[in-house]
Amino acid sequence: MTAAAIAPADTEALRERLSHLDTAALSDAMDSLRTPPFVLPGIATRTPGTVACGPAFTVRYRAIDDETAFHNAANYIDDVPAGSVVVVDNGGSRTCTNWGSLLSSVARHRGISGTVVHGSVRDVQESRTAGYPLFSTDVTMVSGKNRVVLDRTGVEVDVAGTPVAPGDWIMADDNGALRIPAALVAEVVRRAEAVERTESRIRRAALGGGRLDEARARFGYARPWEEGGEDDHR
Repeated sequence: MTAAAIAPADTEALRERLSHLDTAALSDAMDSLRTPPFVLPGIATRTPGTVACGPAFTVRYRAIDDETAFHNAANYIDDVPAGSVVVVDNGGSRTCTNWGSLLSSVARHRGISGTVVHGSVRDVQESRTAGYPLFSTDVTMVSGKNRVVLDRTGVEVDVAGTPVAPGDWIMADDNGALRIPAALVAEVVRRAEAVERTESRIRRAALGGGRLDEARARFGYARPWEEGGEDDHR
C-alpha cells in the first residue's frame, strides 16, 4: 500500500487507532518487522503531553547563497493538508530556528496535527499555551531569516540518518518521534495493538497478586505482537 493508495476514510481510521497507541508500542511492532531505522534521533517534545500523528508533509531548508539580498521566512504552510505532520529538515542546526509561534498558531487553526523539526524552534511557551504539538532537536531564539531559505517541499528528507518520505506516517509523543513507512502502517498498527493488549494482560495478572515473571511467560511477553499464551479472561 502506497501513500497515494490510502483512501481518506482509511487515513482517518488509522489515525483513530494510532491515537490509542504510543511510540513505545509502535517501536516494539516495528522491531518485530525488522524494519530499517525508524526512530527520528534527538527529537524531543516542546509541548509535553501532546501527540502528533499523521502523514508527513516534508520541508527541506538550505543555507543562503546570496548575502546581499533580504531572505524572508519560508511560505509553505498554506499548502499543508489538514491532519498532516510537518517534518522540517534543517540539518539539525542549533544556530537558527525554522518554526515559531506564528506558524504554530496558523497550523493549529488549520487542523495540522503537529510539527517535527530536525533543527531548532522558538517561542516554545506560546506553543505550549496553545497546546500545539511541537517537537525538535533544539531550541533557539535566533531567526532563520537571512540565514536559511526554503529548498524544497514534498521530497525525502533526512533526520539524523533516518529518511522520511512524503506520506510516511509520523508519530511523536513524550517518548520522542518515529516514522512508519506508508506501506507498513496498517501492519504496524495491528501489531502495536497486540503489544498493548499483551502488556495489559501481564499488568493485570501481576497487579492481581501473581508473579511478574510468570505473567510474562504466560502471556507471551517475548513476542507480544503475537498475543501468545493463555487467555486471562477465563
